[in-house]
Amino acid sequence: MIAQVVFNLPVNRAFDYLVPDEWVSTLRPGMRVVAPFGKRRLVGAVIRLQPASRIPRLKTLLRALDPRPVLEPEAFRLARWLAGYYGCSVGEACATIVPSSLRLRSQDERPAAARASPPAASAPTLSGQQGEAMARLEAALHRGRPATVLLHGVTGSGKTELYLRTIASALGAGRSAIVLVPEIALTPQTIDRFRERFGEEVVLWHSRLSARQRSTQWQRLLEGRSRIVVGTRSAVFAPIASIGVIVLDEEHDPSYKQDQSPRYHAREVAVARARMSRAVVILGSATPSVESYYEAARGRFQLLELTERVQGRPLPRVEVVDMRQEWAHQRRAGLFSTRLAMALRQVVDLKEQAILLLNRRGFARVVQCQTCGAAIRCCQCAVPLIYHASVRQLVCHYCNTRQAIPETCPACHRGYLRLRGSGTERIESELHRLFPASGIGRMDADTTRSRDSHRRLYDAIKTRELDLLVGTQMVAKGFDLPQVTLVGVVSADTALNLPDFRAGERTFDLLTQVAGRAGRGDRLGRVLIQTFCPQHYAIQAACRHDYQAFYRAEIAMRRRLKLPPFVHLIELTVQGSRAERVQTAAEALKAALAGRARRARMAILGPAPHRVARLRRTVRWHLVLKGRSVDSMMRVVRLALGDARRLHGLPVLIDVDPL
Repeated sequence: MIAQVVFNLPVNRAFDYLVPDEWVSTLRPGMRVVAPFGKRRLVGAVIRLQPASRIPRLKTLLRALDPRPVLEPEAFRLARWLAGYYGCSVGEACATIVPSSLRLRSQDERPAAARASPPAASAPTLSGQQGEAMARLEAALHRGRPATVLLHGVTGSGKTELYLRTIASALGAGRSAIVLVPEIALTPQTIDRFRERFGEEVVLWHSRLSARQRSTQWQRLLEGRSRIVVGTRSAVFAPIASIGVIVLDEEHDPSYKQDQSPRYHAREVAVARARMSRAVVILGSATPSVESYYEAARGRFQLLELTERVQGRPLPRVEVVDMRQEWAHQRRAGLFSTRLAMALRQVVDLKEQAILLLNRRGFARVVQCQTCGAAIRCCQCAVPLIYHASVRQLVCHYCNTRQAIPETCPACHRGYLRLRGSGTERIESELHRLFPASGIGRMDADTTRSRDSHRRLYDAIKTRELDLLVGTQMVAKGFDLPQVTLVGVVSADTALNLPDFRAGERTFDLLTQVAGRAGRGDRLGRVLIQTFCPQHYAIQAACRHDYQAFYRAEIAMRRRLKLPPFVHLIELTVQGSRAERVQTAAEALKAALAGRARRARMAILGPAPHRVARLRRTVRWHLVLKGRSVDSMMRVVRLALGDARRLHGLPVLIDVDPL
């Protein structure tokens, strides 16, 4: 018997291997095997078994890793879709679907216990808007056809309750559910709410699980002992049968986009998987992505809107602090304006809670010479190093290179260095100086590295151990904390000034979402936004909680400039060790694409140095393709690159619908 095996390699083909005689009765497509590959031993997935091969001399498989298939037929269909849409190999797609650390035990032969429907009794009473939305969600679920529903609800409008009830309805019909959240920080809160309602039906899935936990959770889902999985973007691939509903909470969030091959977006995968399973996808957000709202506006997605908070609670009052005036009236403005400092003092005196947002981690963003003006940059990447006071080191946020601050400037050897710009560490330090008796915490990538750090921080906030919480975008997402009455945005301009056509959307999303953390209890919420650009349409719309005003301005700009959602983008990045060779390969890639671009109705931008032109000592150039159809553009890309995704001997990275 011959097994066709695919590997986690950028090669679009399967390889034939002899199957040992003792495996013939047990080996099945969908099982993983260890196979010799050149001088290496690689893990691959068996995609087909056949009686013969055209290749005369074959190597023999070494070991089977799984007691039974871990890739079901639906998973193979999903892998092929991933490979076709995102330009990866089927082997890379299979490796994305099944975790490399997965080790299953022999199948538990005990029959699964009979399940009763969840008791949909402890649930709160729905508002009128929630009731109307719920009726339409149930109708979509029981129609038996795939559907995508955009649930646009203001912060605190009760979207999670609708998720819970729709899932209960799916379970009652003998189906299962996947719930995606954008950040690991949200999983403790989400898992608590779902387990309160569904008990042991719920399993957790994210990257911080140990290998043993992953295997246990995977096996529970594969054997049908649990029918709800809650997790981050990779949970969209969970081995769950008879899917009835897939939920993407905070669907606008950029963390749903994978940054390694295959560079998939969980939203697109969810829609594709729902199509295969005849399931309903619920995209929930107070600030839907422009692409999703556009699809709803033209009828491809069904639109449900919740315009009021539950129990008639008002949205928080939002005030803009013009930092230009603050700087004009003070010789040296601090991190906090006078109004924000006074508001924080009031929160502390009243024993309430406050959240401060600054979407930059570290203590200082730039270390700069006062004499020659040079900034200290990473020796491996073309970016400035960030000063982290907690470790007293300069750190590269791309390659994690670390070094001590030199005494004098490395460029001119005579100037003294100065710390410029602020990050979350500096905000935390300032809070400790101003409010030494208060409980102060920080939530960013530096404080949430350990496995249970998110749970500890969430519990500390919930139990009032912390009065003031400062953090990056993590603190803006989904937290339901009734004692938070003040939200302060230290700088609304961090995303606004980036060279990115989505800068306005990112700013509006972040401000609206973090504002929604205030006033979710009995006390009125207040939001203070510090900015140097108070008249920008994204900031003005966020202050009024007015998504429609933001969308009208944003969609007009994108239509005028022919940007998504009116076109699709594909970014092609050429990388190598020598700058001249990389540039030559990028120009050759454009030439290879240009001859076929007209037939694909495709525009080519570039080549140009990548926005991070050097990363880990690797030089990078890129091109951006614009067109109406991903399929037609990808056909041109495959013809230009061939099966190995290389040009002039250099690898080419493909990113479809890049963020």
